Amino acid sequence: MDTFIGLPDGEKGDGFYVSQLIAHIRSTGRDYIIQGQQKCIRKRHTKPHSLDMWLRKGFTNRQDTKQADNQVIQALVLTGLFTEGKFICPDSDRSCKGIKLVIEKAEAAN
Repeated sequence: MDTFIGLPDGEKGDGFYVSQLIAHIRSTGRDYIIQGQQKCIRKRHTKPHSLDMWLRKGFTNRQDTKQADNQVIQALVLTGLFTEGKFICPDSDRSCKGIKLVIEKAEAAN
């Protein structure tokens, strides 16, 4: 079953389905995505390849509000399809908090 994850800092009803995130992560050629939560307007965000920017661009009208908060990360981890950890950010080349696909479970979910 495809889980809907609501955005606590979005408008009522804002959110995404886990399958959409899995498809996005796979399209990047990586098996993870950086959280990248930043309290700033969208045009000043420094991590365009992050979960925060992906959510701002496609899943809310509140694009100048942080969306990938810790509640979203926890909800994703609770699906069993992701693990939380530190990964190399494609924008800064630094180790940053993010989530990684649990490949075998993600494949079974699709």
